[in-house]
Amino acid sequence: MARATLIGFSAVAMWALLALFTDASGDVPPFLLSAITFAIGTGVGLFARLFAPASQARAPIPPAVWVIGIAGLFGYHFFYFTALRNAPAVEASLIAYLWPLLIVLGSALMPGEHLRWHHLAGALLGLAGTVLIVTKGGSVSFDASYGFGYAMAAFCALVWSAYSLLSRRYAAVPTAIVTWFCAATAALSLACHLLLEETVLPATAAEWLAVLGLGLMPVGAAFYAWDHGVKRGNIQVLGAASYAAPLLSTLVLIATGFAEPTLTVLAACALITGGAVLASKSMLFGGRKAAAETHA
Repeated sequence: MARATLIGFSAVAMWALLALFTDASGDVPPFLLSAITFAIGTGVGLFARLFAPASQARAPIPPAVWVIGIAGLFGYHFFYFTALRNAPAVEASLIAYLWPLLIVLGSALMPGEHLRWHHLAGALLGLAGTVLIVTKGGSVSFDASYGFGYAMAAFCALVWSAYSLLSRRYAAVPTAIVTWFCAATAALSLACHLLLEETVLPATAAEWLAVLGLGLMPVGAAFYAWDHGVKRGNIQVLGAASYAAPLLSTLVLIATGFAEPTLTVLAACALITGGAVLASKSMLFGGRKAAAETHA
């Protein structure tokens, strides 16, 4: 379980590159960028399938899995982009980033899972750190006139948390299925682009490389790693640790010169790291007894 949890957390680490690569991709509109990067992500899955055991590649897939997977990947991005179009980015991002907390809370309803105080406390600390990162230590104000955008952000959080939790119910389904979720998301994103956006392609080789980086990692390999993690790892720990994504993203921007280090970042680092360690208390420090409880 610890190995699967670490694989799942590698998805969080890859999502930390999302802001950097997106910023470097130029003026490509969001649905077109989603279509291109998910097409690349499909290629990642097809390449990986060349090395998959034949029995895994041919496993029967329940129809519900297709609905959960496609609605999860495409639905999350559709509601997120719609939220950003209809509400201020800070408030919309904070609402959308309720999904790690919803995963931790929702895990209590899953067969064989036990929600303990340190899982919830760790998730709340992570949420507090995320508020600091997203607001840069400033205030947050919710204007009723942006209610539609806020609602879309809430749907975004609900969709991703539901996708993650429901995927665990189908742990026997091989992660290779994510290949086709990516393909469907690419096709649906292209349809939305044609209906809603004007076409603007990357203008330079550097922008194309950024798009390629997005498709290979944050919008590619990350979804395969996340699928493996939520199906076979400690989902409460993954939920709480997911709050590291905005922090890691900020640290990447600082390391590359796109942002400045501040006391706010340091405080957020302490909150999110402390929350992740607290949520992982049983796995890190509990020994054999905690391990037995985790598998119970």
